Order: sequence, then structure tokens, then C-alpha cells
Amino acid sequence: MKEAIAAHASLGEEIVARINELGAISETSEHLARVFLTPEHRLAADLILGWMRSAGMQADLDAIGNVCGRYEGERPGRPCLMLGSHYDTVRDAGKWDGPLGLITAISCVADLNKRARRLPFAIEVVGFADEEGVRFASTLLGSRAVAGTFVESVLNNKDSAGISMRSALAGFGLDPERVGAAARVRGELLAYVELHIEQGPVLEAQNLAVGVVSAIAGATRLAARLTGMAGHAGTVPMDLRRDALAGAAECITTIEELCRTDERGLVGTVGYIHAMPGSTNVIPGEAHFTIDLRAPTDSHRQRAVADIVRHIEAVARRRKLQLQVDITHENRTVPCAPWLKAQVAAAVASEGFPVFELPSGAGHDGMAMIDIADVGMLFVRCKGGISHHPEEHVELADADAGARVLLRLIEHFHPKPAGR
Repeated sequence: MKEAIAAHASLGEEIVARINELGAISETSEHLARVFLTPEHRLAADLILGWMRSAGMQADLDAIGNVCGRYEGERPGRPCLMLGSHYDTVRDAGKWDGPLGLITAISCVADLNKRARRLPFAIEVVGFADEEGVRFASTLLGSRAVAGTFVESVLNNKDSAGISMRSALAGFGLDPERVGAAARVRGELLAYVELHIEQGPVLEAQNLAVGVVSAIAGATRLAARLTGMAGHAGTVPMDLRRDALAGAAECITTIEELCRTDERGLVGTVGYIHAMPGSTNVIPGEAHFTIDLRAPTDSHRQRAVADIVRHIEAVARRRKLQLQVDITHENRTVPCAPWLKAQVAAAVASEGFPVFELPSGAGHDGMAMIDIADVGMLFVRCKGGISHHPEEHVELADADAGARVLLRLIEHFHPKPAGR
């Protein structure tokens, strides 16, 4: 028992050291950026593959650049429990978003390997190459390829330098015509489980190191355009103006109020606004803004979208503005499977932590993996709830707590009973 406790205690230190080592791989030293199909992607992939092989896994890159490791069970060729997360980043990122889940999974397998422990099933660890969608404006590329839902038209998307994904894959040494070879089928996976930082403040507010994820919230993104009439800032009376920017401002405060007063987890963000002609002494004749809406259930989010559109239509009518609203992105809510949630909760409790459920407002690779496997998630507390920022941080004790829970989950994992 003392040996097991010592082994668990060392996991957190190893994980933090590797987080720092991986975090040093960046396109610039000023800020962390590790983007799909770049030299930094290759350096990171090679580093992770080395860790996987040292942990006793067979490991290689797949057809889209995911790093994939397999640790066989008691009998070779058995279906796997798949663990993973992503290793790409946003620009000016933190070190923990994605890599914590991937590195923790590798460390757990290494612990099993040190003890020559084989299970009735295989374990596969996947580091997804592109979850963030920074370079080609399409998210979950690595996990969609694994799930067999990769859309080939995305290969024609171009980055800011005009390089297509098709060309970038070829330049990386991958064949864009073989992305489909990364696809897995449902029978090969017993489940997909992901450990991830919370990226929010709830666990910290609850003074908890870990939490059981109930669902990954769906998201709807809209683009709104208000058209009024530009005019001279000094000659058009206030009551005769058709000011598109003022109308957008009212729409934005309306959206905020509707979300703020919702009691069922709805969140809304206007992250971009642009007014034209953009001169100090001209009344804005046109304004564009985006809306991002997320909720724990699809029905709730869809009702909220309809309600918000009705409200901004009313603003436009009252201000004599033309309104156009288009849906630019929609992801369904992904519920975590009850049988997996129960096992995650049991592992949390067995490690001496209170069991606390919470939804994820951020998207994760599980949103793609749900198409071929039931999904479960474990959250680890992050300092201040800060993410997608250089100050993103996880304390050593919390990284260790997440590793202990994940290792216990793996060792006590039971596949879903047939017929359920």
C-alpha cells in the first residue's frame, strides 16, 4: 500500500515537469502558441511520442497528425478505453489547457507499466492535433478525423498566409487524401474519457480539486448586421437618427440582461463588433456584431436563441434599422454517459474527495468522440478560473489529485453492460 501511495504521489511532479517542458515549445518566446501543422507541432509530437514509448506504449502519428499510443491489455487486440486531450494551443495561451489531460493519461499508463499491470482491455492515449481551430478556422479537426466525421471540404480552408490545409498536410509529411485512415469505429472503443482543466471558477469557489462533468454545453454562434443611415454628427437631430451602432449597443445590453437573469446556466457573449464608416464625426450607418450562446441542454439553448432574436428584432423595428441574423456555427450538447459518470464519481470518492457535478461551458474533443463512443470527463481546478491566457495555472496538489482519480478510474473501469 505504501508503494502505491508513493507512486501516486510522484505522478503530480512528473506531470508538472512535463507541462513545463511541452510549454517551452512555442513559435515565439514572448507568448505560447503551438498551432496545427507547424514546426512546433512536429517538435511537440516527437516529444509526446517519446513519453508514450517510455510509458510502455506503441506510439505513432496518425493520418492527421494526432499522437496515438496503445498499451495492450491482458490479451492483445482487445477493445480499448481511450483517454486523451489536445496539444495545440490558442495564441498567447496557457500551458495547461489540453496538455494536462494528455500528459496525465500518459503518466497513468507509465505507472501501470512500472507495476507490470495489464487490464482486461487495452488503453489508448490520443493527443489530438487540432482542437482549437486557430489556423484553419475549423475546430476539433483531430478528433473529428478519429471519429470519422472529418469534412473533406475543410482541406481547402486557408490560413492567414493563404496556405491551404491540404498543402500544409503535405508539407508536414502527411497525405491529405488519407485523412480518412485516422478514423476508428465504435466497436474498437469501450469509452472515451478526458481529464481537463475546468477553465472556469466553479471548482475553486467550491474549494474542490476535482469535479465530475455532467455535460459539454452546446453552442450557437450568430452574426448580426444592423443597417441604418449614416449622417453628419452635427446636423441630424437625435430623434431623427437611424444609428446602427447605438442600436447594436442596445442589442448587446439586451443579450447580457437576458443571459444574466437566466437561472439555468445560459451564457452569452458578444465578442466582436464593427461599425461603419468608422469616423468620429459620422453617425454609423452599419454595425456588425457576433453572438455566442451556450447552455447545458440543446432545448434550452434553442429557446434562448429564438428569444434573443425576437428581442433584437424589436430593437431594430423601434429604431428603424434593418436587421440580418445568420447562424454561423452550431454544436449540439454532449451529455456524459450516466454509467461513465458513476465510475468517475466512484473514483473521486475513493480518493477522498467530495463528489461534485458541473457542466462544461467550453467545447472539448468529446463533442466529436460522442459519435463513436460514450464520453466521460473529469475536471481539475485551475487557479482563478483563468484559461486561454498566460496566467492559466494548476497547483501541483491538484494535478496530483486529478492523476490519482484518473488512475483509480482506469484500474477499476468496467465496460458498459450489454443491452444498457
